[in-house]
Amino acid sequence: MSDDKALPSREDTLALMREYTASESLRKHMLAVEGAMRAYAQKFGEDEERWGITGLIHDFDYERFPNDAHSPTEEHPSEGVRVLRSKGYPEDILQAILGHAQYTNAPRESKMAKTLFAVDELTGLITATALVRPTKSVHEVDAKSVRKKMKDKAFARGVNREDVINGANELGVDLDEHIAFVIGAMQARSADLGLAGSYSADRFFEISRVGRAEGSSTAASSLTRCEPRA
Repeated sequence: MSDDKALPSREDTLALMREYTASESLRKHMLAVEGAMRAYAQKFGEDEERWGITGLIHDFDYERFPNDAHSPTEEHPSEGVRVLRSKGYPEDILQAILGHAQYTNAPRESKMAKTLFAVDELTGLITATALVRPTKSVHEVDAKSVRKKMKDKAFARGVNREDVINGANELGVDLDEHIAFVIGAMQARSADLGLAGSYSADRFFEISRVGRAEGSSTAASSLTRCEPRA
């Protein structure tokens, strides 16, 4: 259940996130989590804007207060929650943000909190899987490829595999279905995440025109000649 405080706008939340976060990769991570949260809110019939804002701001303090010692009450995410509380963010959002970090020991009681925990580490794993593809495209990633990378302990070592598994369990969804669902959410906003692939849109349409004019075999040969964008 949400409280009665007015929900800050996405524009204000995005501005706050950018104020605190200079890293493009961390910004894109929060955009990815926002997208996954919005997709699950639609699936569950919940408040999409509320869930999206929660995902968008959940790591905004990480760069300034990284919390390598995993203090349950200081630095990330506790410091960020104090900032958000002072700005009037609703308590259910704050509790979800606290709960996404296991070391705070904050209970994940709401579906929103459980979903944030479930998608947070997973979006990082999906991003890493996409970035090792030749085209760096999330559109070439599926649940099978992500599960394969999960088994490789040397790959994306910063991603907590147990959190990915436990997150799906807490949410009550099949892990493969969960992975596929989050991949779909990230594919829907792949351009914003820098994961649309290494071929530009104009190059794609040029290939399409060649294919229509000269047949599929010529189109295929044209595709092999196209060089990825730098």
